[in-house]
Amino acid sequence: MCKIIDAKPKVGYFISQAKANEDLADKLMNIKLADVKSLPVVVNEGTSVYDSIVTLFLENVGTLFVVEDKYLKGIVSRKDLLKAAMGGGDLSTIPIGVIMTRVPKAVYCTENESIIDAAEKIIEHEVDCIPIIEFDLSSKMIITGRISKTNVTKVMLDLVK
Repeated sequence: MCKIIDAKPKVGYFISQAKANEDLADKLMNIKLADVKSLPVVVNEGTSVYDSIVTLFLENVGTLFVVEDKYLKGIVSRKDLLKAAMGGGDLSTIPIGVIMTRVPKAVYCTENESIIDAAEKIIEHEVDCIPIIEFDLSSKMIITGRISKTNVTKVMLDLVK
């Protein structure tokens, strides 16, 4: 009745799969982003599109975070950089601030959210990576990390193994 133990004729008793799924879901809900975050790869708002593309490849990431002082100003994805490159123009003279997605439209997480919360945002907004932020006393966003599809996949693999 509790769905903890199942039984099959000629097989015996075993732990119910429903209980195992609940346990996995509980474990995932208890994993906070502060424990699994990666270091953010940041560029300044005045950095050229060309230098941003170079940074993207050197750091082997799909998303760059644009900061001014220590505050998050925007996000740039591979797709944004590809559109800028296809648009023509001298990429070494165009600042990244022109093509970035600005903070009001950006999706973000905080360190105390769960890995499930981040996965839901990644899927809902169809992005590869989300910044992890904290707010200072003036309600400005300070970037403290990032969570990506790779981070989420690693956590799930670790739990399964």
